[in-house]
Amino acid sequence: MNTNTESLINSGSTWLPGSYSTMSDMVDLQFYFILVISIIFSVAIFVVTLLFTIKYRRTKNNLIAKKQIVHNDKLEIIWTVIPLIIVLFIFYWGFKGYLQLTSPPLDAEEIYVKGRQYAWWFDYPETGKGSPDLVVPLGQAVKLVMTSEDVLHSFYIPNFRVKRDLIPYRYSNLWFEATKIGTFQIFCTEYCGDNHSGMAAKLIVMNENDYKEWKNDVVADEDIPLPELGEKLYVSKACNGCHSIDGSQMVGPSWLGIYGKERKLENGEYVLVDENYIRESIEYPSAKIAEGYMNVMPSYEGQLTDRELNAIIEYIKLLK
Repeated sequence: MNTNTESLINSGSTWLPGSYSTMSDMVDLQFYFILVISIIFSVAIFVVTLLFTIKYRRTKNNLIAKKQIVHNDKLEIIWTVIPLIIVLFIFYWGFKGYLQLTSPPLDAEEIYVKGRQYAWWFDYPETGKGSPDLVVPLGQAVKLVMTSEDVLHSFYIPNFRVKRDLIPYRYSNLWFEATKIGTFQIFCTEYCGDNHSGMAAKLIVMNENDYKEWKNDVVADEDIPLPELGEKLYVSKACNGCHSIDGSQMVGPSWLGIYGKERKLENGEYVLVDENYIRESIEYPSAKIAEGYMNVMPSYEGQLTDRELNAIIEYIKLLK
């Protein structure tokens, strides 16, 4: 598997990173067309304004400056019709591209995307398995069915020129077809909280054979030992967005070495960090707030199975 992420600054142009999907060249062409038109009109307006300022400046000997032009049909038609034609052309071209970007092929492979503070998770319905990275085949259309579990997020792949908002408890879609094997960056481009900048993932494009092999090698959750499943859930359920595993300070308490120790709460009481406390903190996080931390963690009640809860507890036990 290629783990080298495509650089966003060492490829592409001054304005845009490298373009590696079947639709991205069309998006780039429209962008550059609008950019060039805007530069031409801006320069033309500036030059004309400068020339008029010099030629028609008011002086004692400049009689031209005393003449006032109040109406000119020809001039008004020109500066109305020409921009109108350009705007209508851009609208037609852009709308045609929009329809292409929002109409996936019938044979597109569907992958479900879940966004949550502060991580992405990708489910593959054909296998019933999931991954913290988006893995897709080269030359195959992929349709993403996306939703958010908490707040508004925005899924963005710069190299593929696709971006779409994820709305809580609703589905939104986008599709693309990769034209290059490699690893690319995925971002959230809608501010979603303190660790918004860390909400990133990888898009890994493989050839068809490697992709099939990867899907066959992904182990179902029910076959994973509890501590390994807990480590997986630490990423997929976005626990890593608020809780570190190396002792560093984040939004929530670190998980490193907490099991079996006393923890001081905001009300001054102490509680033993055992299985019951960890489970209660996951399902009812506002019940016992650790001293020095805010009550900002969302409740996971009903969102995790007993096996998943046990897996997280077993994973925390190993962090010493």
